[in-house]
Amino acid sequence: MAAIIKLIILLIVLQINKAKGEINGRSMDDYRKNMSHEISYTNNSKEYPSLLPQNSIQTHPRFKCFSCEPPCHNASQHAHMCQNAIQCFKSRVRNAFGEEEVSRGCINSPDQTPLICSANNIKSLNPRKRHTASPVNVACCAGDYCNGGEFPELLNTEITRLNDDRSNLLKLLFAILGPIVAISILAYIAIYFIRRKHRKRLPSSRTKQDPDTYLMNDERVTIGDSTLREYLQHSVTSGSGSGLPVFIQRTLNKQVSLIECIGRGKYGEVWRGQWHGENVAVKIFTSRDENSWRRETEIYCTVALRHENILGFIGSDIASRNSCTQLWLLTHYHPNGSLMDYLSRNTLTHEKMIAICLSIANGLEHIHSEITHSSEISGIEGSSAKPAMAHRDLKSKNILVKSNGTCVIADFGLAVTHSNVTGKLDLGNNPKVGTKRYMAPEVLDESIDMQRFDSLRPTDIYALGLILWEVCRRTISSGKFEEYKVPYYDVVPADPSFEDMRKVVCIDNYRPSIPNRWSSDPLLEDMSKLMKECWRRNPVARVSVLRVRKTIQKLAAAEKLKNEKMKSYEDEICV
Repeated sequence: MAAIIKLIILLIVLQINKAKGEINGRSMDDYRKNMSHEISYTNNSKEYPSLLPQNSIQTHPRFKCFSCEPPCHNASQHAHMCQNAIQCFKSRVRNAFGEEEVSRGCINSPDQTPLICSANNIKSLNPRKRHTASPVNVACCAGDYCNGGEFPELLNTEITRLNDDRSNLLKLLFAILGPIVAISILAYIAIYFIRRKHRKRLPSSRTKQDPDTYLMNDERVTIGDSTLREYLQHSVTSGSGSGLPVFIQRTLNKQVSLIECIGRGKYGEVWRGQWHGENVAVKIFTSRDENSWRRETEIYCTVALRHENILGFIGSDIASRNSCTQLWLLTHYHPNGSLMDYLSRNTLTHEKMIAICLSIANGLEHIHSEITHSSEISGIEGSSAKPAMAHRDLKSKNILVKSNGTCVIADFGLAVTHSNVTGKLDLGNNPKVGTKRYMAPEVLDESIDMQRFDSLRPTDIYALGLILWEVCRRTISSGKFEEYKVPYYDVVPADPSFEDMRKVVCIDNYRPSIPNRWSSDPLLEDMSKLMKECWRRNPVARVSVLRVRKTIQKLAAAEKLKNEKMKSYEDEICV
């Protein structure tokens, strides 16, 4: 393929040089003929006395002449005259549009004589020139009013046509466009066959084999001293209820086709892909964020996170693309994107606002809760099916909006787990911290005890209060709403530092302002009270996620009852 492209480029260069050579050759030929014409003009100056410079004559008699600019008429019909002329002239000229124009006038300076009187004579001296049609005929004379009468006719009325030039232009155009069209056709054919070959390579038949046999036939990418399979053997269990762990060991990147990039961040990129004909989201981590990918994979695979308000997990994989290691995480795809993007594009009714807030509270409650199986289910007394967790990076950008208007919580790269049965607190091995804008006061002033799980969950409640504020700003009340803004947009820069947030939240004790219009809407007023309970300075004084969920459910029931009464009242009025 590369050889064909090089050959086509070479043909383009040769065609262009050939066309240039023909044009330059014709130009040089014209130049030589013009030079020979000038020499002939000089040698034959005696034959054409009007071509001699008039300053060689010692005396210059003066005449009166007719004078007019195009359009002109016969001299008898023309009243304009000029005096003190060395010579008189009359001319006929063909302009660029093919129209003939005539004029009369005086030559008052000897320097003008060669320029005016020799125009048509020089053309006639070169009868063998390629384009012989003369567009000018000037008749000069010496005498009073000698330039009257009929105007001179053009020596050759044939219109000059640049057939040769047009031919060369067509050749040049073909030399440029022809190879481009040929390359496009070849590229289309090549892409067609490459995609066809790629579809044939999809391991649809091999997936039916035994997973161990399948893995042995694939090239495996290593993480340090161990392979992906070896790394996940100790953490993947078939009963976790999170995604499809068996596919983790089947090299998912060979089964997924990346379609388009739908997001970028400091961790890497998010792509929309297709896996067995279904849309999936592919989160691609860079190698420097291996700890985040590793932690999120562990959380999804070892913890029963399957919930309608938790992002669905499919599998993870390590891919090698263009000599670079990529860490893949496959999840369900939601075309509405993140809550931040959704709020930027849309306003909300009361019903939509309640659906979003309640679904987020449900998801966070599932994360914070610990689920245990009895011995009858798991076979082990008191074994933990899902330990309690803290998200630690909850924000509107890490929440996705489903097509039905509810939300799912995503991005567990910083999550920690805790089991009341074993008392183990797993902080992971990721040194990164959450988003500074959503950090709780105890995190900003570094007073939090990272070894106590009860001090980690309130940080999620604080972030939840900020998210509720973002959602309520976009809720329509009496036809009014605020434009979307991130928390603390009015007091810190777009990318605040740790010190910026610590000063605003801890020292100034500032919280996002509540718009005045909320006080006239009972639902928004109650939501503002709830979010204030969430972002209290003292983490112990903050409400639990269970209380948040029950409060929103109560507000939802009251709103539903209000709408039913309103509808019933309207029906009575109609009757």
